[in-house]
Amino acid sequence: MQQENSQDRLWSKDFLIVFGVNFLLFLCFYLLVVIMPTYAAEEFHASTGMAGFASSIFVVGALIGRLIGGSIIERVGRRPLLLTGLVSFSVLIGLYFIINSLAVLLIVRFLHGLAFALASTATGTIAASLIPNSRRGEGTGYYGVSIIIASAIGPFIGLMILEHASMTGNFVLCAILGVLSLVSSLFMRIPKLVLTAEQAREMKGFRLSNFIELKALPISIISFVMGFGYSSILSYLKIFAGEIGLVEAATYFFIVYAIVVILSRPFTGRWFDHRGANVVMYPAIVSFAIGILLLGLAHHGITLLLSAVFVGLGYGTTQSSSQALAIKRSPAHRIGLATSTFYIFVDVGIGFGPLLLGFLTPLAGFRGMYMTIAVLLALSVILYYFLVGKRESREKAARTAA
Repeated sequence: MQQENSQDRLWSKDFLIVFGVNFLLFLCFYLLVVIMPTYAAEEFHASTGMAGFASSIFVVGALIGRLIGGSIIERVGRRPLLLTGLVSFSVLIGLYFIINSLAVLLIVRFLHGLAFALASTATGTIAASLIPNSRRGEGTGYYGVSIIIASAIGPFIGLMILEHASMTGNFVLCAILGVLSLVSSLFMRIPKLVLTAEQAREMKGFRLSNFIELKALPISIISFVMGFGYSSILSYLKIFAGEIGLVEAATYFFIVYAIVVILSRPFTGRWFDHRGANVVMYPAIVSFAIGILLLGLAHHGITLLLSAVFVGLGYGTTQSSSQALAIKRSPAHRIGLATSTFYIFVDVGIGFGPLLLGFLTPLAGFRGMYMTIAVLLALSVILYYFLVGKRESREKAARTAA
C-alpha cells in the first residue's frame, strides 16, 4: 500500500477526535429530538402542536447560533468557540433534570439549539482546516459519516431507553455524552488562523457578508432543496408506512440508508477530488429523486428499502459534496462562515420543510407529496447547472487545457 504523503494525510489524531466530538454532539441531538414531543405531552400535558414546537424550537435556536458562530469564529478563535459551545451544551443538558413547566422547557430547548450550533459550527470548521485540499471531497465525506451514524442509531437508542427505562435515562445518557465530548476536545490540536488587519476589518460590522458567505451561497441553495426533500422522510415516513402497512420495513429504512452512505463515501469522495464535483452531484441528485419516487410508489417492503438505497446514494452524497464545495469556494479565513452558511440552509430545509409539506399532504396525500418532491428534485438538476455546474465545467475545462 502506498504511504500517505504527510501533507495529504487525512486520518490524523486530531481529525479522529473532531470526528468523535461531532458524533457525540449529533448523537445527543437525535436522542432527544425523537423523545421530546412525548416528553412535553406526558410531563406538561402539552397539545400536539406545542409538543412538536418543543422539538422544533431547537432548530430556531440552532439557526441563530449558526449565524452568530459563523460570523465570530475566526475573530474569537476556533478553540474558544468550541469550548463555549460544548460547556454550554453540557450545562443545558443538566437543566432538563429540573425543568418544571412547558415555558421553561421551550427556553431550554432554544438555548440548547444555540449551544449545539456554536459547537457544531466549530467542529465543522476545525475538521475543514484539518482536511488537505487535495482530499477535500473524500475528507468531508468521511467527516459527514459522524452525523450519518448518529442519525441512524440515535433515534433507535432514544426510543429503546424510553420504552425500557424512563425519560430520565435519555437525559443521563446525553449528560454523559456531553461531558465526554468536552473532555475529548481538550486533547485536540486546533490549527490557528491569524487574520490580517484587512481581514479583521472586513469581518467586523453588521453586514450580510459577515453572517453569510456569499461564495458558498449557490451550493447552499442546492443543499436547502435537498434538505427540504429529506425532511419529508424524517417527518412523515413513519406515518406513511403505517398508512400503507409497511411499518416493519420502515424500521430498517435508516439502517439501510446509513450502510449505503458509509459504503459509498470512499468512492464518491475520491471521484469528487479527482474528477470534479459535477461527476458526483448530477448522478446523486437524480438518485435522490429516484429514491423519493420509489418511496411514493412503494407497496412492498423491498421497494421501500430499495428507496433507502437510492436516497443514501443521493442525499448522502449531495450533502457531503455540497459542504466540500462550499468550503472549496470560500477563502481560507472564511471557512467558518462557509460552514455555518451551508448548515443554515440545510437546517432551514429540514426544519421548516415539514411545516410547508403539512399543507400539501391533506390535498395530495402522502403518495402525491412524495411524487411532487421527486419532480422538484429532478428539476433541481437544472438549478444546480445554472448555480454551480456550469462554472464547475468551465473551470475543469480550463484546468485540462492548462
